[in-house]
Amino acid sequence: MNLLALAFPPTQTGRALWILFAALATLAAVWILQALGYRPCELCLTERYAFYAGAPLAALVAFLGARAATGAARAGLVLLALAFLANAALAGYHAGVEYQLWPGPTACAGAMSAPIDVNDLLKQIQTTPEPRCDEAALRVLGLSLAGWDMAASAALAVYAALAARFAR
Repeated sequence: MNLLALAFPPTQTGRALWILFAALATLAAVWILQALGYRPCELCLTERYAFYAGAPLAALVAFLGARAATGAARAGLVLLALAFLANAALAGYHAGVEYQLWPGPTACAGAMSAPIDVNDLLKQIQTTPEPRCDEAALRVLGLSLAGWDMAASAALAVYAALAARFAR
């Protein structure tokens, strides 16, 4: 089996399962980083929506492909390509904000955990600095996490678009 056959299985089901695997692996990676203490900013959280929507959509496409509903599966792959393309644009915007290429949103704060009472809320507000969208929490091989998200989302968009071109 050559590399191209491995990357592009002969069925829509196989190609959709690759997208599902990539979406779930990306979500697992950001959840692990969050558990390790890297708090996401508002833009980081928004960038996850494509993966939250893409994983179940890829599972649906895999199901449709297995049921020989090739037209519906191809439409689902096109939707996946569009969702990941939009996310690549958002992640590119976020990376540009982190690299100070343009200003970011004025209100860029992460999600707060629910406090038990008002006193806990006041204490949390006073002691917890909110993550900023214009500061990268982590850089890997010179790229911020937003930069890696842009690359991953663009790759998934291209993959889904190419997968949609196949008839079966």
